Amino acid sequence: MTTEDQLREKLDDVLVPGSMRSLIKMNLIRNASVSDDKANITLSSAALNSGTQEWLKAKITDSMKGLPGIKKTTIDFVDIKPRELNEIKHVVAIMSGKGGVGKSLVTSLIAVSLARRGYEVGILDADITGPSIPRMFGISGRPVGSDSGILPPLSHLGISVMSINLLLPNEDDAVIWRGPLIGKTITQFWEDVLWGKLDYLLIDLPPGTADAPLTVMQMLPLSGVVVVFSPQELAAMVVRKAVRMAKQMSVPIIGVVENMSYFTIPDSGKRIELFGKSKAQEMAKAADAPLLGQLPIDPELARLCDDGNIERYDSQEMDSFADAFLKAMSAKE
Repeated sequence: MTTEDQLREKLDDVLVPGSMRSLIKMNLIRNASVSDDKANITLSSAALNSGTQEWLKAKITDSMKGLPGIKKTTIDFVDIKPRELNEIKHVVAIMSGKGGVGKSLVTSLIAVSLARRGYEVGILDADITGPSIPRMFGISGRPVGSDSGILPPLSHLGISVMSINLLLPNEDDAVIWRGPLIGKTITQFWEDVLWGKLDYLLIDLPPGTADAPLTVMQMLPLSGVVVVFSPQELAAMVVRKAVRMAKQMSVPIIGVVENMSYFTIPDSGKRIELFGKSKAQEMAKAADAPLLGQLPIDPELARLCDDGNIERYDSQEMDSFADAFLKAMSAKE
């Protein structure tokens, strides 16, 4: 006789069209039981159009044929909103008071590092007017779904990504919206996107301390924020505003990252601080949080981002940064 565990093991092999994650990882299974010689399966219809539902019925019915004692399979769908299905262990925002310091880059490097370590990861691109995440990951296809929700596209490593750029007719179309509409869009990306089961959802915030960061800090259950800055004194001064915002909103600061910290001359290995002396220790002290890393200026990384291949990047600094991030997350638990 087939057990419920065996039933769920089979269902974990069924990938949802449009997301290519399993029914289990998308948390769509509401019931999976065996009675006599019949498999009884109930799925949520969230973000699944009628065609996808019919395809899943056929695929699941076919996959049940190999199970001992199963002669019949019944599959039902129930209406449940994505926000009721999403199970996300850690929601982390990456922020800075200033633009151009590398928030999207740091967000992407964290996501890639976590995915390589076997974590289920998603990225919510909250930089509505200046999105860059899809380009760095080489994602251009539009999300699919239904009136009940959206399925986020997957990167090559299996990172779920949702960005306004994936919904625009052309990626270079300008989004000219006022603050309330931007805030509503971020909320919809949180509530109406079927993220499923994730270990980490990373929020790439726009610069500043206005509508978008405020919406995220007020509406989302943040585990904490990572603050990104570059060595220039002007950048450090503005980033301190973001640190104060997080503290005023009672959001934990997981750590700080100094991007564009230095450049290594290939022939000699000598480090040059192109943007001035490092502010790393100073910013860590101001944030009362650990320094997670000092990332160098790397032409190879820039090239891979432009080509949509950031997932191919690897470096010792990236690994050390990821280790420090996970250690800081563990300390917050």
